[in-house]
Amino acid sequence: MTKKEQQAKMQAALSFMTTLLDILDRHFSRLHKRSCSFVELIPAEDLFRKPRDLPRTFTMFSCGEYVLRSAAAVEQCFGGITARQWDDPFEWTLPERLSTNIKIVEYLEDVEQTRQKGFAFFTSDDDLRRTLPSPGTLKSIFELLLETIARAEHFQGRAFAVFQMFSNEKLPTT
Repeated sequence: MTKKEQQAKMQAALSFMTTLLDILDRHFSRLHKRSCSFVELIPAEDLFRKPRDLPRTFTMFSCGEYVLRSAAAVEQCFGGITARQWDDPFEWTLPERLSTNIKIVEYLEDVEQTRQKGFAFFTSDDDLRRTLPSPGTLKSIFELLLETIARAEHFQGRAFAVFQMFSNEKLPTT
């Protein structure tokens, strides 16, 4: 077998391997799909329903607020990666602005488009090693993506927990 044939065989074998970018992309995509399915599951009157506040506990938010925080984490990360804008999307994700299930799903779709545009900048797993100035310190893109998916899934999990306080509906598992 010639060297060129060996390289072609190796390239074909590598093309079947899953890259870290593929894995991260799938995780973000599943997060998005779960959030959209979840928001569509919540009755409109319960979207911003808060559990009762108890002394000595952390502040509880509604399902809608937690879903918005989850999506805002993704939006902030990809705004930072693509345009170096690390602004917290707090102002345009207020419940007063995104007050219905439809408006929240539209926002989730906008965030997903932003995320997909961000992933389009990456050409290989090597890009994950690049460092960027993020709020506070320099971080690798991999570290930023990993922290973001963890934070976004954390907020999504809180939304699920609040939902289970007032509903017996099955949660989305996408």
